[in-house]
Amino acid sequence: MTDAFEITTDPARVDRDVVFRYLSGHSTWARGISRAVVERSLDHSLCFSGYVGSTQVAFARVISDYATFANLVDVFVLPDRRGQGYSKRMMEAVLAHPQLQGLRRFTLATWDAHSLYARYGFTSPSRPESLMERYFPDIYANAATP
Repeated sequence: MTDAFEITTDPARVDRDVVFRYLSGHSTWARGISRAVVERSLDHSLCFSGYVGSTQVAFARVISDYATFANLVDVFVLPDRRGQGYSKRMMEAVLAHPQLQGLRRFTLATWDAHSLYARYGFTSPSRPESLMERYFPDIYANAATP
């Protein structure tokens, strides 16, 4: 039941062990990421932690200048807590956050959750030919990244 679900952006409440374990061992996008890289990413992002009681069960991270642009990354709900509406509640909290209002562009990348994000207004890029990236999908598996 989602009634006891609490979302906080308090950096002190991020359960860094939960986030690291999920990202490094269970995610499809950051498998093998080092603890140091996770720590650095948490320190420089707006983090949303979802709790049931004292247990963190969900997470999302936003990288932003808080004026024009934001990128949503590292969104997850622990496997044994899925199907209870937590991802929707996380998205509602992210999009309602006062520092993330009035942005010109809010982006994300997903392999398998298009229907979740579409319900919150995310679409394929209107001009994909204008977007470019440097992408290193195996960086965590192959790199000596500190």
